[in-house]
Amino acid sequence: MLYMWLCILMNCAHILILQEASELSSLKPQLEELGVSLYAVVKEDIGTEIQNFRPYFNGEIFVDEKQCFYGPKLRRMGLGLGLARLGVWQNLLRARKKGYQGNKKGEGFILGGVYVIGAGKQGILLEHREKEFGDKADLPSVLQAAKKIKKGK
Repeated sequence: MLYMWLCILMNCAHILILQEASELSSLKPQLEELGVSLYAVVKEDIGTEIQNFRPYFNGEIFVDEKQCFYGPKLRRMGLGLGLARLGVWQNLLRARKKGYQGNKKGEGFILGGVYVIGAGKQGILLEHREKEFGDKADLPSVLQAAKKIKKGK
């Protein structure tokens, strides 16, 4: 029984990543207009995982094999916390209703985030770190931060 729950949670994490990638990719025309590139940094490439991710993400994909981009300490959501949070289940149901399907490959417990990083000394203009699986960045805020890059502010 525990194995079934573990697979659901890992599948949940992957489904939610696909949904977020797809929604961020919908901003690509507006980002291009601002001269802002869209990148994904993933922690692993198992089998055809990146190839399967490409239809959902319309930008360049980098594999961070040493997981340096993820910080000095990986942020994780354990099995118990993931199963206990109503928000995770709501996010999973929302993604499934939209037709997203995941896989059970990889370890699936590391939390991700969305960053808008400016040029030169601008630094990080928007930082959204997931608190739970499927905790999505606000797309209008992403665009607003991207506009600051063009203005150089």
